[in-house]
Amino acid sequence: MKKFVLSLFLVALIATGIFATETLTVYTYDSFISGMAKQVGPVFEKMYNCKVNFLSFGDSGNLLSRLILERSHPKADVVVGLSQSQIPRALKEGLFQPYKPSNIASVVNKSFLIDPEYRVIPFDYGALAIDYNLKTVKTPPLSFQDLLDSRFSHSLVVEDPRTSSTGLDFLLWTIGVYGNNWQSYWKKLMGSIKTITSGWDSAFEMLEKGEAPMMVSFATDKAYDYYYYKGSTIGVVIPSEGAYVMVEYAGILKGAKHVALARKFMNFVLSKDFQSAVPLNQWMYPVTNVKLPEVYKYAPKLTKIIFISPSKIQKNLSKWLKEWNALIVQ
Repeated sequence: MKKFVLSLFLVALIATGIFATETLTVYTYDSFISGMAKQVGPVFEKMYNCKVNFLSFGDSGNLLSRLILERSHPKADVVVGLSQSQIPRALKEGLFQPYKPSNIASVVNKSFLIDPEYRVIPFDYGALAIDYNLKTVKTPPLSFQDLLDSRFSHSLVVEDPRTSSTGLDFLLWTIGVYGNNWQSYWKKLMGSIKTITSGWDSAFEMLEKGEAPMMVSFATDKAYDYYYYKGSTIGVVIPSEGAYVMVEYAGILKGAKHVALARKFMNFVLSKDFQSAVPLNQWMYPVTNVKLPEVYKYAPKLTKIIFISPSKIQKNLSKWLKEWNALIVQ
């Protein structure tokens, strides 16, 4: 009889969810789900006997808009994939809660730790570059000024800075190079632009299919080709004015329902299991000291870095985007 009563009690516990597996909801972008999430998700689930539900809303620009929309009633616990150009707005909107991972000291470049409250932490970084088709572009542009040459008329695909972190960082890159004269540069650049896509994925698809000679992308793309195809049909160049480095961040949302598990995930983000998966999934550089794959020798070296402070971005970003929008609708 006692066994029978105990069995009924256990059934009741299961039915009420006390023994149910905890689920962590992570908001991110498309390419993270198609690559990185498939490798690191199962590892984290096994470590903590839980489930991880990765959800995407397109590119990181759309992701940030979604976070702001759900600010008062967040449906996710963790966000992975906002860049340093988007973080100032995210922090201003009060989206994240502070948490300092126990392994935060493993971050090699301390300048990536842009928030003293640790509301966000870096997990990868990479330099932007101009990718070009080796078959159709025999003499690539070596500088931003070269991009204005008539031989590159209607050749370059750029991403929309309002919806794409790559596009936003390209805009910031030009502002970092030209300062207050950036609008003058963009007016001239419009003649070289073939189209403006909403995100990186659609731009890269155009380059791969031969529909566009050049695009704004990342310095590791040639390494990507050598890894998957044992060769490459694209060239990669970092303009001589200097490289703009994108850093991507993760954070726990304010109002997250599974805070304890979310904190474990933030520690996991800086672990060897996660960081070792970055190079061949994200095609970015890990922020901790893990060994890089051999194919990374095909990525150009970074010799000069263009930098804009987060405080300057926060102060001017809305104005810059409005000015950019006014330029392209003329």
